[in-house]
Amino acid sequence: MLPLTVDDLLPLEEYATKRKEYFDAHRRYVDRYRRIRIGPKLTLIFENRQTLWFRVQEVIRITRLMDASEMQQELSLYNRLLPARNLLQAALLIEIADPTQLGKELAPWRNITGEQLKLHVGAVSTPAYLVTCRPEDRAVGTAHWVQFTVPPEARKTLANFGQRAFFSFESEFYKHRSPVLSDDFRQSLLDDLQLSDRDGEKLAG
Repeated sequence: MLPLTVDDLLPLEEYATKRKEYFDAHRRYVDRYRRIRIGPKLTLIFENRQTLWFRVQEVIRITRLMDASEMQQELSLYNRLLPARNLLQAALLIEIADPTQLGKELAPWRNITGEQLKLHVGAVSTPAYLVTCRPEDRAVGTAHWVQFTVPPEARKTLANFGQRAFFSFESEFYKHRSPVLSDDFRQSLLDDLQLSDRDGEKLAG
């Protein structure tokens, strides 16, 4: 998927004026197409150009970035989270019931692995890869980055909406499944992969 550029961003004042409108649209989009819960404590939010555009605009609003070179630095960081050919990327969020007990609540999650998180489509299970797998990453807190490799044969299965699809997380302390993925959610992920293929061909050409 082609990276975001400074030209894709709105000027700070223009975005700030319409922020509520953009925020409401972003929330509706994420809830319908990009967010899925796995039990009471885990949420996956899949990233693409649209979700990252909002993230970057919020960073610019909060930090009051005006310099194009500083904006490009932020974009270079966030563009790494875009889907790529045969690859979906998502934030894995851990819900904390009591922030005053953060260390205690996060303790069971410090040894999680990507193999515990899986995408199931029909009889096929695809484990995730935990990008934030270093001890210092896990010490950061409640958010991790995960990747799912979806090669062409797996994509055909995902595109067969007659096959049930869902996510699961299974460890000694947490065993839950997500709801069955809606057709809209699945199509959104398939669109990401298709766009990434086309953009990869453009860059190769």
